[in-house]
Amino acid sequence: MPASDSYENSYAGETRNVDPERSLPVSIRDPQLTQRPLIQSHSRLLQSLGGDVKLFGRVFKAFQYRDFRLMWFGACTSSIGTWMQIVAQGWLIYRLSHSAFLLALDQFLGGIPIFLFSLIGGVVADRVERRLILLGSQYVQMASAGLLTILVATGWVHVWHILCLSFISGFAQAFGGPAYQALIPTLVEKEDMPNAIALNSIQFNIAVMVGPALAGQALAKLGEKWCFGLNALSFLAPIVSLSIISTRFLPLKTTETMFTSLKQGIVFARKQTSMEALIILAFCMTALGMPMRTYIPVFVKDIFHRGPETYGNLLALMGLGSIFGSLAIATAGNFKRKGLVALGALICLGAGILGFSLSKAVPLSGVMLVLVGAAMMAVFATVNSLVQLMTTNEMRGRVMSVYNFAFRGGMPMGNLLSGWLVPLFTAPVVLTVNGALLIALGLYFLLVQRRVAAL
Repeated sequence: MPASDSYENSYAGETRNVDPERSLPVSIRDPQLTQRPLIQSHSRLLQSLGGDVKLFGRVFKAFQYRDFRLMWFGACTSSIGTWMQIVAQGWLIYRLSHSAFLLALDQFLGGIPIFLFSLIGGVVADRVERRLILLGSQYVQMASAGLLTILVATGWVHVWHILCLSFISGFAQAFGGPAYQALIPTLVEKEDMPNAIALNSIQFNIAVMVGPALAGQALAKLGEKWCFGLNALSFLAPIVSLSIISTRFLPLKTTETMFTSLKQGIVFARKQTSMEALIILAFCMTALGMPMRTYIPVFVKDIFHRGPETYGNLLALMGLGSIFGSLAIATAGNFKRKGLVALGALICLGAGILGFSLSKAVPLSGVMLVLVGAAMMAVFATVNSLVQLMTTNEMRGRVMSVYNFAFRGGMPMGNLLSGWLVPLFTAPVVLTVNGALLIALGLYFLLVQRRVAAL
């Protein structure tokens, strides 16, 4: 044996010299030898945790503002209830009438007041304390949901009742929408505005995922009335939030007519670089993209031959995808080249709708809906951020009402057109064309008219 390995040991009659220190455990002989890897391991763990904390802080940065947190949780609770009603309402209409046209008409009547009155709602949002407008909107929608609950519970409900209440709720949203969109950015600093908008999309999409899943279970086990009743109760959450937030909007006194103020908002929007293109893009993507959600009950019943639980699960998967898309935008923060991201997501949205319309299998359709949800929210959040960042606070209500006019106006127009086309050509054919047109629209703004791509 080499001298360096000298130690005393008896084996087969052989005697060897032993170094007493070498016979001790390593940890006793030199404690630093074992402590160093442990310290390094702890250091790596702390660095990893520190990185996770920083990432978490970046994703949810706007939550450091108290008023934003209150509004977020209030709006999320109400949105869950709203989506429970949307699912139950679509199912109830189709159960009572088995008419794809009436499904589309319900969506049209819920959206057309927003198209007609949101411009006026934007002027009002710049002239009146925005909290008060939102409170009034919540009370009207809560009353509509409560009345529908009573009609369904007593068995007196008819389709025309549902259609009328959809119009009333849409009218309330025509004033509440611009006020809400103008209020949210004022709850945070300007540099955190894109994060706040993305987080606001996340709360909406948590509701899109949770609400339909709850509605599917409630429909199957308890009936439609529970969905409508729970929605009515859910409006208490934003009412409480609006009552306790400290932010106040103090509108400037003006002698201008409402028409003059409205004209100022339109002129301001037209003067901003690329604002017109963003508004046109918002109208087209909702007109072509939103009808897919309207006709999911048709696919569930007539193509997949399934029930309300499958309908709720598919909408929940779409909501899950929407959360993924919103989280990605929130994580990115105030990133550059938002226009390119929006157009790429728009092309993915068209591809997802195209894939869903051609699918004959529920699992594949679910995958397509996750893609659709992620792409749709990435487009919506990015375009909304671009518009908000171009707008001053005193003009925010009017400019956002112009954006809302296009964004929300595309929904009833798209649903009305598809409601006329679906009975003639079937839902899969109409949605296939819509998906292809969205892909073409994205490529046009990406390759030909590059004002959006340059943002």
